Amino acid sequence: MTPEVHPEFQLNGVSLDHKGLMTVAYSYVKEGELWERQVGEFLLNWMDDFSYHTVFSSGSTGTPKEYRLEKQHMINSARMTGERFRISAGMDVLGCLPLSYVAGKLMMVRAIELGWHIDLVAPSKNPLDKVAKRYDFTALTAYQVKHSLNHLYKSRKTIIGGGPVDEALVESLNGRHTRAYHTYGMTETSTHVGVRELYPNYEEFFTALPRIKVRLNGADCLIVDAPDLADEPIVTNDLGIIKDEKMFKILGRTDNVINTGGIKIHPETVHNKLSKFIDSRFFIASESEPHLGQQVVIYVEGDEVDLDSAFAKAKLDRFEKPRKVIFVKQFAETHTAKIDKKVIIANHQGK
Repeated sequence: MTPEVHPEFQLNGVSLDHKGLMTVAYSYVKEGELWERQVGEFLLNWMDDFSYHTVFSSGSTGTPKEYRLEKQHMINSARMTGERFRISAGMDVLGCLPLSYVAGKLMMVRAIELGWHIDLVAPSKNPLDKVAKRYDFTALTAYQVKHSLNHLYKSRKTIIGGGPVDEALVESLNGRHTRAYHTYGMTETSTHVGVRELYPNYEEFFTALPRIKVRLNGADCLIVDAPDLADEPIVTNDLGIIKDEKMFKILGRTDNVINTGGIKIHPETVHNKLSKFIDSRFFIASESEPHLGQQVVIYVEGDEVDLDSAFAKAKLDRFEKPRKVIFVKQFAETHTAKIDKKVIIANHQGK
């Protein structure tokens, strides 16, 4: 299928039809910077007559995987987002995520399908700093939000995706002139399937998008039934709690659970408790320990500092408290600017 271009679609202030969009795509591929070449390559692939589009996962939870997403499913996802956030044709949106991965691709698909006026800027940790207008809608990672707090007013509605959002980030949104949401999703479903508001109203549970239902399997992992986005129900590795078929909460990934002394620890829970007391980037992991089986380890970016006061203020349980602290001068990152935990652990485990 060859996707249609909405008659009100604009890219960087220029109205484009199918032919115009292809011309821009060729120009980006031939003359653009790396991020612009990624835009051009995506547009050329998106506007071809194949029924599917090939994408790769970010690799933040393992080896990057290749997926073939049906274009119609991606269009359905775009429509769901427009419906949920009430972003209609002619509204201004900012695209600041790399189009080498699905989150950035879907911003462009939404714009083309729904007739948004999208401006593209180079992906960076603070993409709002230099933009001069206020947008109706923007998608950011939590890392970008942390570095853009003083400029969040430039986005009326901001969705934050790509991973967990900790308490410190939620508190930092207070007083910012934006309506902020946390999204839950995965590559297989063309980005988000659930949304919870963070500010000005705080919601603990995600609510599934229209025509999506959730349930748990026997291992308490979330199963997503999204017939408009995937041909089969998707069984995730995310441990969850559900209120009903629409509302759910994520506890963490089942493959991240640390079993220390017979006690199961969720790294995401420990990270959340510590987030308000450690300024540097950090993450919680584990390593083998002969008596406990596994022990909790914290990796911290930057120079060595004393973390005892942070551990005390966070009121960690006995088995939650990291038994080992590893400082890393600079964290390795994936192509989507997420912390590359696998590489960091491989380079420092056992030291």
